[in-house]
Amino acid sequence: MRTPVVLGIESSCDETGAGIVSGGRLLAHVVASSMDEHARYGGVVPEIAARAHLQAFTPVVQKALAQAGLGVRDIDAVAVTTGPGLSGALQVGLAGAKSLAYAAGVPLYGVHHLAGHVAADTLEHGPLPDPCMVLIVSGGHTSLLLVRDLVRDPILHLGDTVDDAAGECFDKVARVFALPYPGGPAIDRAAREGNPCAVAFPRPLLGSKDDPYAFSFSGLKTAAARWAEQHRLRGEDIPLADGAASLQEAVADVLTRKALAACRQYDVRTLVVVGGVAANSRVRALAEERCAAAGVELRVPPLTLCTDNGAMIAAVGDLLVRAGADPAQLNVSFDPSAPLEYAALHPVATPGRAARAA
Repeated sequence: MRTPVVLGIESSCDETGAGIVSGGRLLAHVVASSMDEHARYGGVVPEIAARAHLQAFTPVVQKALAQAGLGVRDIDAVAVTTGPGLSGALQVGLAGAKSLAYAAGVPLYGVHHLAGHVAADTLEHGPLPDPCMVLIVSGGHTSLLLVRDLVRDPILHLGDTVDDAAGECFDKVARVFALPYPGGPAIDRAAREGNPCAVAFPRPLLGSKDDPYAFSFSGLKTAAARWAEQHRLRGEDIPLADGAASLQEAVADVLTRKALAACRQYDVRTLVVVGGVAANSRVRALAEERCAAAGVELRVPPLTLCTDNGAMIAAVGDLLVRAGADPAQLNVSFDPSAPLEYAALHPVATPGRAARAA
């Protein structure tokens, strides 16, 4: 029998992504970003993002199909992000995915956005080991997860961010440092010539005994802002490279220390680092260094699969199809704040929530 072909749609924030996966193989990967439209505002504007998805959806899907050399009738299933994310953005992607599934006469699968980030690694390195430790680091999420079978078993949260996520910290400090949006890549570029030991920024929650795997980057953000303010009050230029390098070092130190400690406690031999901040050069380098010292295998997706994309959603859909999971019903909706419990996410809108979303 022919291996099922799955089309994945991602529209949770400011990227419109379409990817096609079959039997774990990536056949197409296309992303259209509205980031430039948001840059002037220093962050994502939900209404602008939703309108950009409307404009980009059809061209992105058509380009993905062409890249794979397929037509709509060659698709065996459609997977789409149903949460978490921006309400308007999710609504556009879900509506388009429903239309495609209906036109092709194929099942539709709702996918949790963060499970997509986890599955992105399988497109480069193959099936995930059972178990594995997963560190998700992005603009809105920082989580440490114990993952067994991604699409069959519940996902165990060992720790999550209690305030600002790592990527959010980078974005906010970059604004204080007068660096462009998005802040993560800007901080990374500025840090190249800096001394990571120049500023003794705090390492939040490293000594926490009650919740050892929780993350908090709000205090680090405040410390960096005060450091910059002190230089300005003295009429001095901010030593930007040193500040950026020291901030990056603090974030990478906290992330990798907690992740390796969890690997030791749960006797897990593979660490998977995913999400937009996994593209940060210092996070990747320090993770490589510490995993090698601990005898832990490190898996990080290619840079193009770290940020939001449709390929990662197609990867989850492909796993769900091969696992024989039940597809979503026609009344499937979206959940902007859905917790990550399972890879499949098939929320049904209540009348009250539907009215609020509208």
